[in-house]
Amino acid sequence: MIKMIQNWFNEYFSNPQVITLWLILLGGFLIVILLGGMLQPLFLALIIAYLLEGVVSLLMRLRIPRIIAVLITFILFLFCLFLLVIGIFPLMSKQIGQLLQDLPAYISNLQKHILLLPERYPEYVSEAQIRQLFDVIRSELTRLGQNLLMFTVASLRNLISLIIYLVLVPLLVLFFLKDKDLIMNWVKKLLPKNLELSTEVWSEANQQVANFVRGKMLEILIVWIVTFTTFSFLGLNYAMLLSFFVGISVLVPYIGATVMTIPVALVAFFQWGTSIEFIYVIIAYGLIQLVDGNILVPLLLSEVVNLHPVAIIAAILVFGGLWGVWGLFLAIPLATLVHAVMKAWLKIHKHHPEETAKTPE
Repeated sequence: MIKMIQNWFNEYFSNPQVITLWLILLGGFLIVILLGGMLQPLFLALIIAYLLEGVVSLLMRLRIPRIIAVLITFILFLFCLFLLVIGIFPLMSKQIGQLLQDLPAYISNLQKHILLLPERYPEYVSEAQIRQLFDVIRSELTRLGQNLLMFTVASLRNLISLIIYLVLVPLLVLFFLKDKDLIMNWVKKLLPKNLELSTEVWSEANQQVANFVRGKMLEILIVWIVTFTTFSFLGLNYAMLLSFFVGISVLVPYIGATVMTIPVALVAFFQWGTSIEFIYVIIAYGLIQLVDGNILVPLLLSEVVNLHPVAIIAAILVFGGLWGVWGLFLAIPLATLVHAVMKAWLKIHKHHPEETAKTPE
């Protein structure tokens, strides 16, 4: 057994470049795990700068000097941030408060409809089971209210943190964009010399991840705007809040759209019952998901490596469990990185089997 493990290790890890690559990946993973909480503003700024680099590159292709392109991109970023903080977030906060106020009435209305089930299907469900279910729902709502009260008590601290983020993150974004080459050269000096394999992996993964992240952000924005416009036109309550979560749901392929059908359908049902307006909302939501899956995704993400659905779901479960919402957003890029690493690693082994297969005598 020990000999078999030793042979396997010598076969796949005898190349110094492979060891360098895995050490870099392990170091990056440990930094995120151990220092992720403290360096959260830095990581957030790094992700935003990575997204904005595409805009800078586009402006540079139009023969605009980099410093001017960075300033234009940064001003656009500040404008979008201002729009979010002043316009969109207060509206969403208002709709969240309204939803919490309306929840007891919604629960009572839903209970009236569900209590009819024991009369129609007494062999499958009893009234006691229904009442027990709603007791659980009310206890969860009470716990939610207590959490909101605790959040309100800590609102001053949250406000201070928000102000720090609103000042610190844009400043870091500007530095990352302006001094990109300087920072990259400094990082290269800290790394080992044998980086051919790592450079190959980075080149492939960077192209795939950049295509995915920028395409996915554009998809979220388009789905959010189209859904908000549609729900507002149909007069659906909480249009901004629901459309935001519909947009975010595209981060989780195959699952997000299905899960978001439930709150959209419930809000429409509580507002109109089983009227024609309810049917319009369900049809409109279905058409948005149909266009997103069959037109928008192939158009925006056509250059991204096609991962098997099992690999995507596994990546979402693993990285979502590790890092929450950020893990959901980064699951497919990280899976793409793992795919690039494995592809380059196996290619090295395939091209140099006579070197990697050697075992000590």
